[in-house]
Amino acid sequence: MGRVNAVRLPESRSFSMLDANLQSQLKTYLERVTRPIQITAHADDSAKSQEMLELLETLTTLSSQISLEVRRDSGERTPSFALGTPGQDIHLAFAGLPMGHEFTSLVLALLQVGGHPSKATAELIEQVRNLDGDYRFETYFSLSCQNCPDVVQALNLAAVLNPRIQHVAIDGGLFPAEVEARQIMSVPTIYLNGEVFDQGRMTLEQIVAKLDTGAAKRDAEKIATKAPFDVLVVGGGPAGAAAAIYAARKGIRTGVAAERFGGQVLDTMAIENFISVKETEGPKLATALEQHVREYEVDIMNLQRATALVPAGDDGLVEIKLENGASLKSRSVILSTGARWRQMNVPGEDQYRNKGVAYCPHCDGPLFKGKRVAVIGGGNSGVEAAIDLAGIVAHVTLLEFDDKLRADEVLQKKLRSLGNVTIITSALTQEVLGDGQKVTGLVYQDRVGGDAHRVELEGIFVQIGLLPNTEWLKDSVALSPRGEILIDDRGQTNVPGVFAAGDCTTVPYKQIIIAMGAGSTAALSAFDHLIRTSVPKSSGAVAEAA
Repeated sequence: MGRVNAVRLPESRSFSMLDANLQSQLKTYLERVTRPIQITAHADDSAKSQEMLELLETLTTLSSQISLEVRRDSGERTPSFALGTPGQDIHLAFAGLPMGHEFTSLVLALLQVGGHPSKATAELIEQVRNLDGDYRFETYFSLSCQNCPDVVQALNLAAVLNPRIQHVAIDGGLFPAEVEARQIMSVPTIYLNGEVFDQGRMTLEQIVAKLDTGAAKRDAEKIATKAPFDVLVVGGGPAGAAAAIYAARKGIRTGVAAERFGGQVLDTMAIENFISVKETEGPKLATALEQHVREYEVDIMNLQRATALVPAGDDGLVEIKLENGASLKSRSVILSTGARWRQMNVPGEDQYRNKGVAYCPHCDGPLFKGKRVAVIGGGNSGVEAAIDLAGIVAHVTLLEFDDKLRADEVLQKKLRSLGNVTIITSALTQEVLGDGQKVTGLVYQDRVGGDAHRVELEGIFVQIGLLPNTEWLKDSVALSPRGEILIDDRGQTNVPGVFAAGDCTTVPYKQIIIAMGAGSTAALSAFDHLIRTSVPKSSGAVAEAA
């Protein structure tokens, strides 16, 4: 879908403080507009309405194409504003102030309503335009949520492309009565025609696939026609992206099958240890990774979940079976399926997921303002989450299974300095409690004394590490007792022609930069394997070279 370069304001910054440099950037972006943009604002006398109007009035000074109409007592959410253009039936609105991560969403919406083309593929754009139905979407977001912009931007674009699609992006922090009434405890939460459609990060491809019930079948039929690859990468995180680039640069036929390009990086907030880049954010890095891969002739197949690996037979081709019923074949395969958040696996966790049980403190923390929460896990992630949440919620209880915290000492020192944090070690979480609608508490066992204790609270943030996405490989590739793919120093598995890289493997440190290096190693090893093995006549560039 494409993003403009990071034009984003800190959450607390007032639009009246836009400096000359940022206004200059915005003016440059708005020069791409080719048709008028009509902004219809709904405001009252509140401070937030005044901030919104300051923003919108500033936008009118940056482009002669932008006009503003202010309506009061209109019956619409206040503050809110809609974007439109003469002669086009567009239903796109923001309820609240699109600051923080959502400022880029506003800029993209202005460009697209103003006629600037999207970077979405022609095939996806046509699929959105052909959706048959009336769709009224509402997306609840928080200003600190790094997952929300993808959803907001996807549905905004859909509203621009298809007049039968409506979308309003709602800042949950400004509309607490709605959040309470709908019992929204996780963002982004998407409503379609008044009913919950989905929760969590979604791309436009995922949204369309869910709406277009025939898409999976057509996708499977398309995949079935693909010729075998020389290198097939399964997974699109940092390891998979690096592997695809290194393979493609060898001039061989390369494919990537991924559930979502970017992988776990998409759920990462701040990245400050990526060498040569002082600081960045996960979604921004994921976008850059995909853009880099697309610079080469790589066949990227998104929304593809692998379900089985069949080792090479007489034809020398490894087969990857997909959930949609299709299969892909390749002379070599690189497994880079990454990992996901580990769950507590206790009664009540599944029942109350997104109803008080959460895994992203940056995204969902603001929804628990003034409430009591627990953080499960005393490693760096858990302690960082507790520190972050302590500035938002009334009280944080951190529970750690071990008899001591495992986080870096500097983080522990900061945590212990906070007055609204309780630290409990040697605690085994046993059950999540709720009233049928939302979390009301948890039960833990004191591992020393054996007694059970109940903690009354409204939210639980689970931060207990990662679980490799390798269940589908247990009958075909050797795994460690923890489910990680066993590899040697070349990334080779126990199956000829099958390599692996990244967080799904036994590599000791789960870091982005290490995953990239491992992906590169696996690709070079796969190429070495190709040039040292017999070449089927159906293969691509390597066959020609041979």
